Amino acid sequence: MALRVAVIGGGPAGLMAAEVLAQQGCRVDVFDGMPSVGRKFLLAGKGGLNLTHGEAREAFVARYGSRAADVARWLEGFDAAAVRDWAAALGVETFVGSSGRVFPVDMKAAPLLRAWLHRLRQQGVRFHMRHRWLGWAEDGSLRMQTPDGPVSWSADAAVLALGGASWARLGSDGAWWPLLDGRGVNLAPLIPSNCGFDVGWSEHLASRHAGAPVKSVALSHRGLRHKGEFVITAGGVEGSLVYAFSAALRDDIAAHGSTVVELDLLPDRSLEWVQREVLHPRGPRSLGTHLKTRLSLSGVKAALLHEIVPREDMADVQRLAAAIKALPIRLNAARPIDEAISSAGGVRFDALDANLMLRALPGVFCAGEMIDWEAPTGGYLLTACLASGRAAGQGVMHWLRSRSPSSPAAVTQE
Repeated sequence: MALRVAVIGGGPAGLMAAEVLAQQGCRVDVFDGMPSVGRKFLLAGKGGLNLTHGEAREAFVARYGSRAADVARWLEGFDAAAVRDWAAALGVETFVGSSGRVFPVDMKAAPLLRAWLHRLRQQGVRFHMRHRWLGWAEDGSLRMQTPDGPVSWSADAAVLALGGASWARLGSDGAWWPLLDGRGVNLAPLIPSNCGFDVGWSEHLASRHAGAPVKSVALSHRGLRHKGEFVITAGGVEGSLVYAFSAALRDDIAAHGSTVVELDLLPDRSLEWVQREVLHPRGPRSLGTHLKTRLSLSGVKAALLHEIVPREDMADVQRLAAAIKALPIRLNAARPIDEAISSAGGVRFDALDANLMLRALPGVFCAGEMIDWEAPTGGYLLTACLASGRAAGQGVMHWLRSRSPSSPAAVTQE
């Protein structure tokens, strides 16, 4: 008789765990509280599904910050190259963009998800939608709330892949946190990652430039510097360049109440060049016209200068040039977690064994964003979710094979 495994959560991590287990002959049931699986995956692919990144392995692993060594173990079994091979096996060819990011040739998520679900069903995986996990019943079975009322489900093992706490409307609401906390699992608070930040713009800037992209700039914070672009929001900043710093910015604000980033409006020009151009005689032209003509500074970039630089400094060549190359922007708070691209916190690594099984709950494994790691956007999040799902699936098989044939069938949590 086939071993039964319940996978709770139908995102990339859960689906990858299900695939590994089905390939090993297990009877796999996937449960998800939403009407369909992969909702956040599909939303992420709206602007072009960023599957992974093509940079060198050492740089790739470093993107996971303080959890790099832990995530590296997952990537040993399923790295960026493996992601591309996996997609190709589903009939989806990929390419490396100019930024190093890897996308499907058609830039769409839906065809990949459809092909994946078709293959999973062919492998015998069964899907149960609108089944919200509520924890464990007294007999150790898994409790589910369904449209037809509560049900219980027994299995030989379970994989929890319930996501973090961003985008609650897509199913990642963090409702699992108190369920595991109540069972003695060591957890870190869920906090926003890849998030925007509040600045507190003037009404003048917010009304005229909210939604405007700030392109071809560089951001610096505590010795780190990245080029890219971000977006002005009604109250602050968001976008890929901001997300690259979000973990450090968030932690700095938590420790000190606020933090300052420096924005280089002309990252390809030296300070000396900027000084010369600002100093160039402007005759009857206004300062705004002068900056636009000589330095190509206009629109939202010029507005940021006027927002932050004191009037007396705008009239001082040295101070104005310095501000153009290092405009200080004070960030006061991270945006709420439900607005974030992803979240940090969750199941701490010391709560898991080498196979991603919860030490406090034998037979229960974790995968994906509900584990305490984070990474910037750029394909790193999805790659690690897939890799962790594969590792959890393999961990389940290792645990099941190590058990005595006489062991009880249900995942019983006393």
